[in-house]
Amino acid sequence: MKMRNYTSVTEFILLGISNSEGLENMLFVLFLVFYVFALLGNLLIFLTILASPNLHTPMYFFLGNLAMFDIFFPSVNSPKMMDCLVGQSCTISYQGCVSQVFFYHTLGGTECFLYTVMAYDRFVAICHPMRYTVIMNHRVCTYLTVGTWLGGFVHGSILTFLIFKLPYCGPNEVDSFFCDIPVVLSLACADTSLAQTVSFTNVGIVALTCFLLIITSYTRIVIAILKIRSSEGRRRAFSTCSAHLTSITLVYGPVILVYLRPASSPWLDSVIQVFNNVITPSLNPLIYTLRNKDVKLALKKVLAAVAQPSGCKE
Repeated sequence: MKMRNYTSVTEFILLGISNSEGLENMLFVLFLVFYVFALLGNLLIFLTILASPNLHTPMYFFLGNLAMFDIFFPSVNSPKMMDCLVGQSCTISYQGCVSQVFFYHTLGGTECFLYTVMAYDRFVAICHPMRYTVIMNHRVCTYLTVGTWLGGFVHGSILTFLIFKLPYCGPNEVDSFFCDIPVVLSLACADTSLAQTVSFTNVGIVALTCFLLIITSYTRIVIAILKIRSSEGRRRAFSTCSAHLTSITLVYGPVILVYLRPASSPWLDSVIQVFNNVITPSLNPLIYTLRNKDVKLALKKVLAAVAQPSGCKE
């Protein structure tokens, strides 16, 4: 019965971003700009795809899902981080910490699966163009999309259960600006070896499997593109993949940097986490509009329709 005393922690204290003393106001304004841009930019992309019949194709269907992801993902941790930066409250309830871990890893798993599905879509489009509409039909796209979100949910649920079935009796200071597995596990009042092993394996298998599938898809894509005789054909084929490849680099690049460097650095960890949480979701709208003629054209039409006064009809 003494085990019940181990769950006495009812809230956690977020210590914030490492080495940010004296920069709180500047960081708050910076993060607020990126967060608002991520919300508005991705919402605009989603509504543009929804309102444009010529964008109702598998490629843009998945892009619409990515836009929704980029609205949800920064919303998991950014509001609390900005609240802490302006000195309002750096404490988070036990349930709030559980929610952050769950949604962060649910959406993180969904992101991995979604980028993998998008890579497969580009593989089918370029390597099997004549059968593209048959292979990537509406039912398949729906199943793949439901699978990505359901897979992320299962992934996040397993990790959250492993972490919070452990007792927490103090200390309660989280050495980060949000609740994540490593910093929360270090506060547990029990042996964490099993949770660490399973969570590391789970995260590693999901990320590595998705990454290898993406590499496989793009290897096949590159081989197929190089077989195209005309330079214009090769350029058009590469252009359909460039935005997706840029997004993948922004997502996996920082993660690879973390795991390949020889020593841990709390400051670098914070920078990379901020980049993934706030900056990358705000860059995706620019990546997919600046490098995609169809989206730019549809976006102009939507903005023109919104700007046109309702009374100016012939």
